[in-house]
Amino acid sequence: MTKEFPVTNSTLSANKLGELIQQKYNLSKNIECKLFRTGMNHVYMINDGYEKFVFRVYTFDWRTKTEIAEELKLLNHLKEKNVAVSFPIADNYNDFIQELNAPEGLRFGVLFSFAAGKKSVLFSDETSFNIGQTLACVHQYTKNYSLNRTTYNTTILLNEALKNTRNFFKIENDDIRFLDEMNNYLQKEFEKVDYPQIRFGAIHMDVWFDNFHFDEENKVTLFDFDFCGNGWLCLDISYFLFQLFNTNLNEDEYQLKATSFIKGYESIIEISIDEKQILRFGCLSIMNYYLSMQCKSYDKWTNIFLNEDHLKRFVANLKRWIHYNKIEFN
Repeated sequence: MTKEFPVTNSTLSANKLGELIQQKYNLSKNIECKLFRTGMNHVYMINDGYEKFVFRVYTFDWRTKTEIAEELKLLNHLKEKNVAVSFPIADNYNDFIQELNAPEGLRFGVLFSFAAGKKSVLFSDETSFNIGQTLACVHQYTKNYSLNRTTYNTTILLNEALKNTRNFFKIENDDIRFLDEMNNYLQKEFEKVDYPQIRFGAIHMDVWFDNFHFDEENKVTLFDFDFCGNGWLCLDISYFLFQLFNTNLNEDEYQLKATSFIKGYESIIEISIDEKQILRFGCLSIMNYYLSMQCKSYDKWTNIFLNEDHLKRFVANLKRWIHYNKIEFN
């Protein structure tokens, strides 16, 4: 008989994980643990009959323990300020991070509070206003707040990202050439920025409908800070607007929700003129980065969609935003 075959990405048993969580956190013996989804990380829904929780199992070699601890430090900081975020829960020994000996190696797990309500891509103008307020509340307490994590600068968002994408596709076509042109444009735009006038601190980096819940009273709770790091706060605003644009194909409806979102944000914090100038192109750098992350994580996702057709659709979404915002590369 051969030795145990090496594994790159396993799915942990929900039943056994539930038993571990029940013991570690003194939850009810009626606990239910169900796998919700796999992907960049694996997410399990926990229900002990009294309360719901979310248990995230980070994929192998995705985040270091230090990086996860920094994410949790940020969430606890926001919780202390009464910001509506899903926060980590400590176990019986006051530890937030669980070490799990998976077949592929050591993985980490964290239990989070469940964000009340539900997610929906079809939210109202009023909800969009509340999302703006919630993000502004986050930024109130993340301005000048430093994390021992990635700093999202032009090297990370543009240079290294495009290199990763090129290495994955290994083609030279109109879509790759478009990304080249876009990156050159973005480099020039970033060089024009008056850096002292732009708020800097800890950012979420993934603010869109899939990462917040809202309840019957339209209270918004933000979660999934897995990509948090250091950067311009206005990148979060720009990215949300881009995602809002992609999920509202009717441009009049998009504009109403975008205006409500900005009004909600500015009811808490004013967005400076310098920052507003970044909103139309900042999201492009983030999307460039996320395309590279899809490529880099292909072995974990095994996504058959990640092909030249996906690249074409991805670029088409960028072009639609660019056309709407009257951005010219030349």
